Amino acid sequence: MDIDQLKTFLTVSRLKSFSRAAEKLHVTQPSISAQIRNLETFLGHRLLERGGGKVTLTAAGRVFEPFAEDSLSRLNHIILTLADLERSPRGALSVSANDSTALYVLPVLFRKFRKQYPRVALNIVRAERIKSLELVLDREVDFGVVSLPLKDQRLHVEVIHQDQFVLVAPASHPLAAFESVSLQQVAQHSLLLPKQGRRREQLDDLFSQEKLVPRIAMELDSNELLKRLILSEMGIGFLPKINVLDELRAGTLKVIQIEHVEIPRDLALISRNDNVLTSTGNAFFSFATGKGRLSSKNGARTTPSDDSSEAEE
Repeated sequence: MDIDQLKTFLTVSRLKSFSRAAEKLHVTQPSISAQIRNLETFLGHRLLERGGGKVTLTAAGRVFEPFAEDSLSRLNHIILTLADLERSPRGALSVSANDSTALYVLPVLFRKFRKQYPRVALNIVRAERIKSLELVLDREVDFGVVSLPLKDQRLHVEVIHQDQFVLVAPASHPLAAFESVSLQQVAQHSLLLPKQGRRREQLDDLFSQEKLVPRIAMELDSNELLKRLILSEMGIGFLPKINVLDELRAGTLKVIQIEHVEIPRDLALISRNDNVLTSTGNAFFSFATGKGRLSSKNGARTTPSDDSSEAEE
């Protein structure tokens, strides 16, 4: 039994004629007869009585008719729903990022995206940079947001947020009075540093190049805790600038410029190169990056939409 047989049966039933049904469906009358015959053979029951120039339903046909109508109605609903899915993405989408990105970058992006695509359920998976890479490569999440640089031929990488890794101090700290300071001056004060990771390696290299040994007061694995301790005047430390915008506006913290030192912090949206994005995934990608993504299978660029925005600390 197939869909065409159901359509043919219902058309013949409504028009009460094989010839008019053939006209309506733009097929030959023998084709109509063959489809009805095959349907009846499949069901094991005669559905239509042909005689006296009329076509009428048998008892089995009267029982079968509402089921045929319901089946076609459900099929049409599925087709319309799938078509609507293409027009207006829906479903679930997961993005992996570390705590800093999850707290300070993604909420703005998610809020704007949700306004445009209210039927998409967004989920943040909080994980450090290496774990985020693993989750994307293992297809456990749709996207990741991680710090650059990143070189992995398996991943599609697009910058969505640019920031600076800055030295932050309480407004009452002695260095806060200076417009800029030397790295040597910084090394003489109690420092709160990331416990590990690429940012820690970058900071260690920075002091090492100047042959300086910083005074490390504490090593932490949380940027949020590091910020809290700076606010408590336990020391000074390096944080993504976006993490401290509220405190800078309130005047409780101050960014201290270091002479000849700039630490860029670019964040990228990553996904597997071999993934063909769903309409929902493509909508998010286009929204976050402002461009469509080239399909790895056919080389066609998808249509961009709107707007945009970790940190491996």
